[in-house]
Amino acid sequence: QLQLVESGGALVQPGGSLRLSCVASRASLEHYAIGWFRQAPGKEREGVSFISMNGHATNYADAAKGRFSISRDDAKNTVYLDMASLTIEDTAVYYCAGKRGNGLGWNVYTRISDYGTWGQGTQVTVSS
Repeated sequence: QLQLVESGGALVQPGGSLRLSCVASRASLEHYAIGWFRQAPGKEREGVSFISMNGHATNYADAAKGRFSISRDDAKNTVYLDMASLTIEDTAVYYCAGKRGNGLGWNVYTRISDYGTWGQGTQVTVSS
């Protein structure tokens, strides 16, 4: 059973950058597509960025395009979310989630309901 643990959240000033990590255990990450989601206080959880099982396909929410980058290193069982030009609106708890892939692994999954395994979240606070 896949387990995911996020890290890298911090307090950062507007315009700053952060790298979030999602480390898998109890299963090999190479069999899973991964998504990053976030939930701000009083708001619903929303998708941020997604990567296919084979790592060759990615997808970004409009709010993340041009500022965030998702990548994976299966040798380290880790998926990264690099975030730049952060704004106050990026303040949220960030979660990674995993869905077992199939076939050649090109599918990217963007819905919360697609994912069966979730991490506990890491807090990102953007404030001056």
